[in-house]
Amino acid sequence: MLSKPVLIAQISDLHIKPPGALAYGRVDTAKALERCVAALNAFEPAPDFVVISGDLVDTPTAEEYDYLKQLLAPLKLPFAGIPGNHDSRELMRAAFPAEPYVQATGPLDQKIEVHGLDLLLLDSSVPRKPHGILETSTLQWLDATLAAAADRPALLFLHHPPFKGGIWHMDQQDLFNADQMAEIVRSHPRARLIACGHVHRAMLTTFAGVPVTICPAPNHAVDLDLAQLRGPSFKVEPPAFHVHAWFPGESLGRVVTHHVPIGQFDGPHPFFGPDGKLL
Repeated sequence: MLSKPVLIAQISDLHIKPPGALAYGRVDTAKALERCVAALNAFEPAPDFVVISGDLVDTPTAEEYDYLKQLLAPLKLPFAGIPGNHDSRELMRAAFPAEPYVQATGPLDQKIEVHGLDLLLLDSSVPRKPHGILETSTLQWLDATLAAAADRPALLFLHHPPFKGGIWHMDQQDLFNADQMAEIVRSHPRARLIACGHVHRAMLTTFAGVPVTICPAPNHAVDLDLAQLRGPSFKVEPPAFHVHAWFPGESLGRVVTHHVPIGQFDGPHPFFGPDGKLL
């Protein structure tokens, strides 16, 4: 029988605007987050923690962060966030002052311990730029933190993907110093997963020998244009989030990532009847 997993939910790219405003004049990101929070609260078994992997707000303004906190207030689960390219470090630090930030200024890196698991939240944001960079202080902290507890598995979260996914305009604004991150990850086998946001759609590949995923968004998706057929575009596709299940065991355990649609769906229905026969 499998050991009980530690469940880490990941939501991303909330893009909250002031009350009543629509993203791109079309997308009600506040309503999308309300539906996402309801789905997280209803998920069974309850996740142990929620990571918000960037672009919490859209412009950014203090009003948007105030509204974000109002929308997150019904969430029954502990959570923490990292900035994306639409965020402000200063405004985000002011909105969530109790978070265990590594430094008093600069990147909003965090280490959060959840049972036998370390969550390392890396701030890849570059003020007023769309691309990502892990600053020297973040890279040094990541290296030292991974080295400090070789027997504890770690999940790494950041906004900008360290790989190119094939969507041309997003590939121009990914993590610019991914090679420096890769060198650190290769040196520390306890890094079990790298989880990102930014692209608003689910992706999976490997990076530095480790699985790396992109979390979908609860609102809109970047158009899956793999041939540069259109200008930068979005589509309103089924919203979703990720649940990363870490199963303890030998060799730092293993991680399984689940794609969870947001919405009401028919079921669950049994496969077998009372007589034990397949229906």
